[in-house]
Amino acid sequence: MKKLFFGTILLALAIVLPVPAMTEVNISIQIPLPPMIVFEQPPAVIVVPDTDDVYVVPDVDVDIFFWNGWWWRPWEGRWYRSRYYNRGWAYYRNVPSFYFDVDPGWRGYYRERNWYGHRWDYERIPERRLQQNWQSWHSSRHWESRNTWGVQGYQPRPLPQRQELRQQRQEQYRQRPEVQRHQEQIQEKQRQPEVRRPQVQQQRQPDVQRPQVQQSRQPEVPRPEVRQQRQPDVQRPQVQQPRQPEVPRPAVRQQRQPDVQRPQVQQPRQPEVPRPEVRQQRQPEVQRPQMQQPRQPEVPRPQVQRQPQGESKRQPSSPGRPEEGEAEHRR
Repeated sequence: MKKLFFGTILLALAIVLPVPAMTEVNISIQIPLPPMIVFEQPPAVIVVPDTDDVYVVPDVDVDIFFWNGWWWRPWEGRWYRSRYYNRGWAYYRNVPSFYFDVDPGWRGYYRERNWYGHRWDYERIPERRLQQNWQSWHSSRHWESRNTWGVQGYQPRPLPQRQELRQQRQEQYRQRPEVQRHQEQIQEKQRQPEVRRPQVQQQRQPDVQRPQVQQSRQPEVPRPEVRQQRQPDVQRPQVQQPRQPEVPRPAVRQQRQPDVQRPQVQQPRQPEVPRPEVRQQRQPEVQRPQMQQPRQPEVPRPQVQRQPQGESKRQPSSPGRPEEGEAEHRR
């Protein structure tokens, strides 16, 4: 039953999944590669004067250069480069910048050992030595400082003259027939209309209903209950560890550090700065208004009658106290 169920599922998946009716068509123009050059042994190179460490293989009829870690080769107006001198060539779209510094007549100068009227004592460099040292030679400007690329008594050309020569060589390179033919091929390729890829509409497959398979229900089987037996408690014997004797620690007396008197630093006395006198401005006197108090009415004083002189009223003496004349008479 299970085999029939899984087989039905696989059949339904095979029908539902879409199958591409057409594959994509890639249309591109293949660029031919240059013919291979067979070397009996790794080639030796020489450095070209008035260049930024450009090496050339002088023992073959075609131009093969080494610059900046790559091998370079022109062929039929196109440029190719590789990490190896005899294989692995790949198309390079532009002209490498070093090429316009190379003098077109370098082969004749190489045969005559003469560079613009000066003796050219070039050095043949094996390929293995070149791979090991070209980076350090470029950083230290080894060939330019060593007898000026091996040319005796030669002075490098000034920068304006080198730039003018670069422009002239660039114009001569563009006028070559193979270069013009390659430029026409590039322009013709750009003019061609883009080829649109046909859109393939995938047909929708009808939905296939999967058969429902009812699985028979298995009767439940009661599991027997397993009663775990309780293990009796086992008392572990108590082991008394021997008491370690106390070891008295030696008393460490701390040495008293001698009192170090700190030098008293007298702070420089700041000069007294006279304070500017502040003159208080005198406030103008304000005249207070005079208030007139109300005049009190005069109260008449009582008239006291003045007694005449010589006549004085005698005051009666107190009954308990004798008068002075009487006391003297009694005595």
